[in-house]
Amino acid sequence: MAEQPSGQAHPATATTRRGALHQLRLFFIALQFFTRLPIPRWVGFHPDWLQRSTRYFPLVGWIVAWATALVYVLAAQFWPHAVAVLLSTAAGIWLTGAFHEDGFADVCDGLGGGATRERALDIMRDSRVGAYGAIGIAMLLVTKLVALNGLLPFQVLAALGMAHPLSRWLATCLIWRLEYVREEGKAKPLAQHMSHGEFLLATVWAILPVIGVVTLGMMSWQRVAAGIFLAALAAAWLARRFVKRLGGYTGDCLGAVQQLSETAFYLGALATVPAIFGN
Repeated sequence: MAEQPSGQAHPATATTRRGALHQLRLFFIALQFFTRLPIPRWVGFHPDWLQRSTRYFPLVGWIVAWATALVYVLAAQFWPHAVAVLLSTAAGIWLTGAFHEDGFADVCDGLGGGATRERALDIMRDSRVGAYGAIGIAMLLVTKLVALNGLLPFQVLAALGMAHPLSRWLATCLIWRLEYVREEGKAKPLAQHMSHGEFLLATVWAILPVIGVVTLGMMSWQRVAAGIFLAALAAAWLARRFVKRLGGYTGDCLGAVQQLSETAFYLGALATVPAIFGN
C-alpha cells in the first residue's frame, strides 16, 4: 500500500474534516438567522446552507436557553426572583431581536383580522402591529412571566433549558410536514425541504436537554411530561389553524409556534395534578 506524502492528511480524514466544518457552518448560519450574535467571517452565506441549517434550530435554542439562564442567575444575586425572571426574558427578546415575538404578533393580526386567506396573508406581511397583535403579544409575555415566576429558581433554569430547544423543534415540524404558502419571504430559503434525517437530528437536539434535566433531577418527570404535552398541543392546534386558514405556513407561523409552545411548556411545568400524578 502506498504511503501518504508527508504533511498531507489521509483523504478520508480530510473528507471528515470538511464535513465537520460544513456542519459547523450550518450551525452558525442558523445562529445568525435567529439571533443577534456575530459569527465568524469564514462562514459566508448561501441560501442552500440556510435550508440545510434547519437541523440546528433546536441547538440555537440551547444558546438562547444558556444566555437567558445566565442572566437569571446573575440577576437573582441582586434582585428578587420576579425581577430576575423579567430580566432573563428581556435578555432573550434582545438576543433574538424579538424575531419570534414579531411573528406571533403578525399571526394574531392575520388570523384575527383577515376574513379570507389572501387578506390574512396581506395583514401578516404588513410591518405594522394591529390590535390583535398588540393584545396577543402582551398576553403572551405576561403569561410567560407569571408562569416562570411561579417556578422555583432551579426549576426556572430547567424550564429554560428545555423549552427553548423544544419550541424550536416544534417549529421545524411545520417545515418538515407543511407547505410554505408565500411566493417570497424571509423564511422561503429554509422552507424548501427538510429530509427525515435532518428532522431526526433536530429531534436529538431537542430531546437531549430533557434527558439531562430528568436525569439530574432538576424537575420531576411529571412536570416535564406536562410541559411537553402542552407545548405539543399548542403547536398542533396552531398547525391545524394554519392549514385551515392559510393552506400551510409562513415564517411568521414558525415564530408563532415557537412562542406559544414555549409559553405552554412553562404552564405545563408549573401545573400540578397531585391527585393523579403527584408533584
